[in-house]
Formats: sequence, C-alpha cells, structure tokens
Amino acid sequence: MIHEQYKRYSEKNIAVALRDTPVVFIMGPRQSGKTTLIKSLITKEWSYFNLDDQSFLNSVKQDPIGFIRSLNSTNIAIDEIQRLPELLIAIKQAVDEDRKPGRFLLTGSSNALLLPQVSDSLAGRIEAISLNTLSECEIRDVKPLFLSKLINGQIPSSKDTRIKNYIIQRIVTGCFPEPLRRNTESRIKAWYKQYINSLIQKDIKEIERIDHPEKMLKLLKLTAYYSAKLVNFSELGDKLSLDNVTVKKYLGLLEQLFLLKPLSAWHTNEYKRLVKTPKLHLVDTGLICAVRDISCDYLRDHPEELGSLLESFVINELQKQAAWIDEDLLFYHYRDKDKLEVDCIIENSRGKCFAVEVKASATLTSKDFQGLKRFKEVAKGNFKLGVLLYDGDHVTSFGDGLFAVPLGALWAG
Repeated sequence: MIHEQYKRYSEKNIAVALRDTPVVFIMGPRQSGKTTLIKSLITKEWSYFNLDDQSFLNSVKQDPIGFIRSLNSTNIAIDEIQRLPELLIAIKQAVDEDRKPGRFLLTGSSNALLLPQVSDSLAGRIEAISLNTLSECEIRDVKPLFLSKLINGQIPSSKDTRIKNYIIQRIVTGCFPEPLRRNTESRIKAWYKQYINSLIQKDIKEIERIDHPEKMLKLLKLTAYYSAKLVNFSELGDKLSLDNVTVKKYLGLLEQLFLLKPLSAWHTNEYKRLVKTPKLHLVDTGLICAVRDISCDYLRDHPEELGSLLESFVINELQKQAAWIDEDLLFYHYRDKDKLEVDCIIENSRGKCFAVEVKASATLTSKDFQGLKRFKEVAKGNFKLGVLLYDGDHVTSFGDGLFAVPLGALWAG
C-alpha cells in the first residue's frame, strides 16, 4: 500500500546530528523533499531562508558575512546553499565564534562540499546527510529491514510475491515525491521532462561554466540508455563529439547534482581476471523511463528491457537503506573476463562481502547463480552471503550461503 504522507527515515539522522554538530547539511537531488523535511524539523525559534528566491539571493550576495552577522536567531535554516557558496565561508566564521550545536541547518541540490575552499574551511564543523529520492520503504511506510538483515547474515523473506505488474508501475513512476502524486503516465513523464530542462538551464550552469550546454542535455539523456551498463567514455565521447576528459567532467557534474551514481568494480589483488570498469546508474528509474519514452505497456511487451531497469531500481533502494544503518558500507559490481557478473556487492568495514543479483523472471535455474558462485570462489573467506532477488513466491537455497529470495523482501517490514 502506498501512503501519500511520507515518513523520511533520514529525519532521525538529522535530529541526532543537530544535537552535537554546529552545521548540518542535507544534500540530495532537487525535488527529493529537502524543503518539506527541513520545514518539518524547525520550530518558530528558527529563522528560515531560501536562496531559490532570486531577489533575496541578490541582496545576500552583496555582503554574505554581514548577512550572517545580522541574524539575531541562534538557529538558522538555509535552503539551496549551493547557490551562494560564499555564504559557507561566512557560516564558518560564525561557527568559530560560537560552536553551539545545531546553529545552522542547510540544504543543497548539488554537493557544495566538493568545492575545495568549502570542504577545507568547514572540516570538523559540519555533518553531511543524504536525502535521496523516496525509498520503497518510505513510500509504503514500512521499516527498512532488508539490508540490515542481509549484513547480519539473515535471509530476508516476503509475503509480497509475483509482483511483476507492480514493480513495472513503480519503475516507470520512479521515486520523486511529485510524480507519485500524479495519476497518469503522461503527466508523470511531463514532470520528468520539465525537471530535466530545469536542471540543464539552471542548476548545472550555476555550479560550473559549461562550454556545450546542449551536449550536457544530450549526455544526461544518453546516461538513461547506459544506466546499469559498463561506462565507455570513448563511446559516449564519439556520440557527443567530445573528448574523454570533457565527458568525464560532465559526468562528474551529473554526479555532483546527485543524478548519477557510478558503481565501482569490486577488485582483489589475488585475482587478476577482473574487469575494473565502473557501471553507471541514474538515481531514479522514472527519469530513465521518461527520457527513453518507456511506458508500463512497453515493459510488459518487452521483458528484455526490464532487467537493467530493475537492476538500477534495486541498487538505488539498497543504497537508500544503507543511509539508515550505523555501519559504513561500500557498494560495487562484480564482473570478470569470463563475463560472469553480480549486480551488487556490499562490503562492510571489515571487508566482508554480501552479494545481490537481480532477475526479473519468476523461474530460476542453477545457471542464474553462476555469477554468485564465481564471486563466492574469488572472495573466499570474505564472502558471507549471496541473494538472488526474483519474482517468485518463496525462499530457496541454492547451496551454502546462496539463496533465491522474492523481490518483495526488499521492502518487507
């Protein structure tokens, strides 16, 4: 069941950080719900400002330090801080004079902390917390347990089975709050197209001077076709008539805007036959489907297209759940020179690995476990558990530490 009011599980992380950190920075894609969340957290004692207000932005630009010093409130919330990075320097000065926890609550639709002058000046004074697009657990209002169970060696299960039609609808709609409120695919697609145009015309230009803005738009659209695939910088460059350096720079800007997440290849020095090329994943399948003009009916008629979209959907969900676990986790994909692969490898701080493979079908054979079995051999003692998510109706063991699990377990409470 989908709920219209979304409980954001990152709210707890933010509240905890505000108790002992002077500056808390909520960062994530534009329209992912940052403003809604920040307004739910602050009380009347707070002063709230939004730098998306152009007239306000212009006035603060004149004297950022003076603006911060003029504020009487001890608690200040500022939306879209990336629009005026100089303000962060003023905030640093204010914090150095008074390191009271929870003084500043900021949001940003691009990672302003990547700017050298910002990251250096705020070191030790700031905690950054990601707010991704909605997770399936938040949409359904259920406690996220899949990833925590997995890394504790438990086998997740689900009462939701044979959910192909549901997952197709979720893939096409995506996880931004606004499209979830729209009733037709045409209106959902219209929102995503407007969203993309706004990003190219406004946000990207603000964080970097772009020599070829029209090619930036083409690159964003190309990534929708490359999502869940190994990145080939030369091939992308040829399609855009750009050199590899520029392609990498532009992809970096999409990553800075939280639209793109490269997934590095898992590697070990003990095994040389590994492919080291990263994969690309866009952060939302609704964005992919809008760019590629993919509808629910199209996916039902073209099941071969469903696999890569489902892979991106699952990996995005796992990374969202990772933000709510008190353990540092790293995400990779696995592929070797025999073309055996695993969609997602999750590694904890002790180097122990948990593997997740995704299949859109309801029937499985031992061949579907070839990649997981190979990874288990290569990872040796660091391998802990391997799960193949599929559209089936029960958990099945396929050998020591390998299990087929219904896809619905991903959001089972």
